[in-house]
Amino acid sequence: MDNLTLIIALTTLLAGLAVGVLIGRRSSAGVQKQLDAERELEEAKQQHQQYQSSVMEHFTDTAHLLNNLTHSYSEVHEHLARGASQLCEGETPIALPEHNPASQELPQELADISPPLDYAPKTSTNEPGMLNEKFGLGDSPPPPAGSEQSDKIGEVQ
Repeated sequence: MDNLTLIIALTTLLAGLAVGVLIGRRSSAGVQKQLDAERELEEAKQQHQQYQSSVMEHFTDTAHLLNNLTHSYSEVHEHLARGASQLCEGETPIALPEHNPASQELPQELADISPPLDYAPKTSTNEPGMLNEKFGLGDSPPPPAGSEQSDKIGEVQ
């Protein structure tokens, strides 16, 4: 009987430890924090889903409104065309030239235009270019200060 009592005591002890551990884990602060974090995560997921559905609804409504706008524009265009044909009394309205954005060719008068130069072109091949160190420096000395020529240099014409 001693063995049976010992086995019952050990079994009761193990069962009590198991129940104690389970109660301790459920009531600990770490578990509560984890449950709170899971609850907040679930709320964030729901808010994100609501936001996504509102964005989808917004763009769907925008697409419908643009379709209505396009249809209304077509009706206005047809109305103006009918009015023009009725009010011009036999004269055909002036047709606008076709605009084709796919064609990239320039008209001839625009194709011959050269870009502006960022330098002064040479008048002869013997003349030094603007990047030459001696450009603009003549062989004659500068006019003396106070003379009429030095006064004219600073004037804007």
